[in-house]
This record gives sequence, structure tokens and C-alpha cells, in this order.
Amino acid sequence: MSFQHLESILTNVRAEYADLRYEIKKEVQFVFSGPELTQISTSTTDGYVLRVLKNGGFSNVVFTEAHDGPAALTKAEENAQLISRFIAEPVRLAETEVIRDTYAPHLEEDPRAIALEEKLELTRRYNQIPLEREKIVTTQIQYLELVREKWFINTEGTRIREDLVTTRLGGTITSQEGGLTQTVRVGRGGSSGFALLRNQEALFEEKTALALDLLQAEPVTGGTYSVILNPNLAGVFTHEAFGHFSEADLIEDSPSMLEKLRLGTAIGHPDLTILDDPTQPAQLGFYKYDDEGVACRPVSLITQGVLTGRLHSRRTAARFGEPLTGHAVAEDYRFGPLIRMGTIFIQPGQTPFDQLLAQLGDGLYLIGALGGQTSGENFTFGAEYGFVIKNGRRREMIRDINMSGNLYQTLKHIEGIGNDLELSQLGGCGKGQTNIRSCHGGPHILVRDIVIGGR
Repeated sequence: MSFQHLESILTNVRAEYADLRYEIKKEVQFVFSGPELTQISTSTTDGYVLRVLKNGGFSNVVFTEAHDGPAALTKAEENAQLISRFIAEPVRLAETEVIRDTYAPHLEEDPRAIALEEKLELTRRYNQIPLEREKIVTTQIQYLELVREKWFINTEGTRIREDLVTTRLGGTITSQEGGLTQTVRVGRGGSSGFALLRNQEALFEEKTALALDLLQAEPVTGGTYSVILNPNLAGVFTHEAFGHFSEADLIEDSPSMLEKLRLGTAIGHPDLTILDDPTQPAQLGFYKYDDEGVACRPVSLITQGVLTGRLHSRRTAARFGEPLTGHAVAEDYRFGPLIRMGTIFIQPGQTPFDQLLAQLGDGLYLIGALGGQTSGENFTFGAEYGFVIKNGRRREMIRDINMSGNLYQTLKHIEGIGNDLELSQLGGCGKGQTNIRSCHGGPHILVRDIVIGGR
């Protein structure tokens, strides 16, 4: 692929603006269900996403064959013209710098250079670790390698070539004793290369032991508790309960949400700062340019308890009159971009973990995210497991934990922020499209008055 080829498709554009993204998508996947290899697949596909802004109408057309480019351009222009007749507010795009760059991420072992047999053997070996233990009844372990080789041009002069390379290996381990079944998650992944998947035997052994220990744990007793969330669970809360409300396209047509989320509004504890930063190298959520050709940047969404930022595309930045952030990301060549979190996390505080335990006194220490959902400003999440805390000391292990609450109340009930920070290696987000690179994390946090479902 060449920029000259892409330019030839846009040569005859008759509109205020157009951009074109071409991608080659390469995917490798293995799945073990228990001892059986149930899936093995490799694929290479490619395609184009063309977007046109004409008379205030914004349209995109997807096509897969280069010779369909002229017809796609005509269709996109016709669609944009038609849209412009039926919208109350013409689309405008925020101004952005013209970029000409080629960027390849630094990788510790490029997975594209690793033999298929070696990847399969590594997956099989990790999968076998839990299966060797009594009371482990099944596993579901997957190797996934996804490469997006991207070219982007627009009529403003931007020309960008960038690769996104993601590898991950993990899944679930299930134990059973009598009628009791427990499942834990295990895995590693990221955007820094294949090397991060090596030497993970200790992790699989640790998670196997946890699955077995949970058979002896007691179900949590329901009630309202003060809790400490570990970094993974704090990160999932940040992403799901708050982060989506920072995406401008999800709130732009809701007057009530816009009122509650006005910049400058005190929304959380004065020590609470939440950032989204896709620029952190080697992290799962890392990228340099979004799928609109905008350079990404760190955004402070909450600063010392005050709402200070939002995530934008070029369209929403213009509509809100707020700065561009570089957060318009597509799943792949089949989709136009939408606003996505990159790496969202709570900024670490000053409190060591043992001091958080002492500050907690009596409550629960909850570890690991295990599914969940949000409904407006209310949320419900599962925790993989936890411990009862008495007088600042860890007691018995507990299981079958669900936590629920209201976003705004919970943000104000955060009373302690740890001095550690851990970012997820197995993130992802299913908003509209799938984005396996969406990353979350944080320090340990202490939260008062969380409703815990249980006995």
C-alpha cells in the first residue's frame, strides 16, 4: 500500500473534507477448552473506511476492493448531502494540526516473527498447569494476536502510517467440589510484544491455587460496608462507572447528564484525580494517533475532585467548544471511529496499603473484577474474591461478591488513595464496537458505604 494510491481515491472529492483509512488486519487465535484444542485460526483481511463532510452532513462508507474507491466516494458524498437535509445542527470538525509521520511501536519480540508452533505450545503448556490439579474441572484458555497495520490520509494534508500490535494469553480456570463451582480469571497481555507472555508459569499456578482456595471460602454476608478495592477492581469501576460518562458522544444529547457533568463541577473527593493517557508507552492502551489522524494526549478528567476534562472526536470537540484529545478509535477497517478511552486510571495518592487497612478498620478487601454492568449513574460489579478485615487485619477469605452503588455518591465516598499503581494487561471495552486495547487501572482505594450483595 502507498499513500499515492490512497490519494488517487480522494483526487476527485467534492466536499469540504474527506479522510480515508486503509488497514491490513492480521489475527492469530488458539482456544483450549479443558485439554482439547477447540479452535485454531489465522487470518489476514483488509479494507478501507472513507468519510466525507459535505454541507454539514457527515457520512462514512466501508469498502474492501481498491477499484471500488471511486464508487465509494460518490456514495459517501451522496449520503452526506442527504444527511445534511435532515439534521438540526450541521457537523463541524475541530481544527487539528497536519501530521506526516510513520510510527512503529517498540516491541520486545514481534509476535509476527514467532513461529505458529511456538505460540501454540506456550498456550498448551500454560493450559496444562491447572488441569494437573485435582478439583480443577475445566479451563478456557485462549491465545490472541491482533495486528492492525494502518494508513491514514485526509484532504487537509495529513499522512500517517502506524501499527497496533496486541498479544494476550489467558482465560478462566474452574474448580468444583460437590455442588460448588468457582471460576477465576488468568492472563497476561499488552502492546509491547510477545516477550511479556513468556515465563508466566507462576501466574497460572497462583490462579490455580486461588480457584481451589475459593472452594473453602465462605460466601460474603450482605450489607453496607467500607471497602478497599484492589487496583484491578478500582480500574474497572473507573472505566465502567465513570469513564463512559467522560466520552462526549455518550452524553451530548442528554441535557440532564450535561448539567451534572459540567466542567468545573465538584464531583469527587478532593484527593481524587482521574486521567486518561494513551501516550504511556508499552501499555495495553497505548497508541500515538487516533483513527481521525489526531495525536493523542493525556487528559485530566477529574482533578482534585473537580471535573476538568472530556474525551473527544473532532466532531464533538467542535460541538462542545473543548480541546481535541485524540480519542476517536475504530475496532478495525470495518468501522468508522467512535470515542473510546485509552488508558484510564486513578492517579496514585500518598497512602501505603497497610495504612489503608488501618484506616479501614472493619470492612472488606475486594480483589479482581468479575463482570458487571451500569445503568445510568448506578453500577453493579462482581469481585473475584475478597477478605474480611477486622481492626485493620486480614481475616477469612470470602466469595460470591457483588458490589453496587451510585457513581456520584461513590466518587465522594472515596476516602483513601494508595500510593501504588497497576494498569491492566487484559482490558477491553464493548461500547458500540470491540476495543481489546482499552486499558484501566489505579491504586488501591478505600470507599465508604458500598452495598454488598450476599447472604
